[in-house]
Amino acid sequence: MDLLERVTSTGLLRPARPVLVLLSGGRDSVCLLDLAVRIAGRAHVAALHCNYGLREAAGADERHCADLCERLGVELHVRRPRRPAGPDDPRTEADSPPGTGGGIEASPEGNQPTSPAATGRGNLQAWARDARYGAAVELVLSRGGDIAAGHTASDQVETVLYRLAASPGRRALLGMAARDGRLVRPLLGSSREETAAHCTARGLAWREDASNDAPAFARNRVRNELLPALRSLHPAAEANVLRTLALLRDEASVLDAIVDEALAGAGDPPALAALRELPPALRRLALQRLADTAAAGSGPAPAIGHRADEVIALDEGGALDVGRGLRAEVRDGGLLFGHSHGPAAPRPDRARP
Repeated sequence: MDLLERVTSTGLLRPARPVLVLLSGGRDSVCLLDLAVRIAGRAHVAALHCNYGLREAAGADERHCADLCERLGVELHVRRPRRPAGPDDPRTEADSPPGTGGGIEASPEGNQPTSPAATGRGNLQAWARDARYGAAVELVLSRGGDIAAGHTASDQVETVLYRLAASPGRRALLGMAARDGRLVRPLLGSSREETAAHCTARGLAWREDASNDAPAFARNRVRNELLPALRSLHPAAEANVLRTLALLRDEASVLDAIVDEALAGAGDPPALAALRELPPALRRLALQRLADTAAAGSGPAPAIGHRADEVIALDEGGALDVGRGLRAEVRDGGLLFGHSHGPAAPRPDRARP
């Protein structure tokens, strides 16, 4: 089965289904745009390119995307966000929400400086993610359809390995979903080598970003240092990570059903006393579900399994900040999670028509 057939079989891109492709100009997004045109039809495809103006090559990247879209007959939307002056953003790469283009799983393929220090302010990748997906949400709400990102199986492996090291909890091992609301990732079953081969066979040029080799970014250290070390231990290291990921995702549906049952029996809001009676592992999963539900619409909740004992130990009227603006509180014997400050930027998986 060739790449076109494989992507078509996922159903993530469908004939006449509107789709907005996030186009950086790199091999993966160029491949994705071509596949979207061939599957959905060019009249139903648009592209979004964000020129952050942070690298000397940013202008050439934008021109390349414009030429490509003209060749493929696709409407191109260009945004040129400029990062506002302000205090340092305290977030790290690990804080970037999964599946939304920040941190390890989705840093921009192009238009970023060689290191975060080049801007002198905070987490560049998180800001770029917010600007890119904020623009994508606005466009898709006006035109309908999905937002397509060019994350590949190679990105998936890097994401899982990075999260394993940086984020406690089983969610770190579940990787990126092929569909997350409006956001789709049609290339998750394909490698970078396959997207490059597709572009070459189709005569489609792509742009290379020199910062993809800069050790300042965690993604690059995983790609250029950790993965070669794992391959030296076993040549099928990446394939084994992906097989394990598939098994964990399958088993997650079983765990989710058990959590549903436990929370249904604990009341609404769940009684703290009932949560204390749950086995420790199930209690952790239940608390994470409550945090995830509370955070819906403003980015993912932090992994809080390692803080389950602190949450359960709260007394009546007590409160605990668990991270990313989320707070656990006990009111009238019930456990509630809520925001301790205003909501974050919109996420593509929360966009609604």
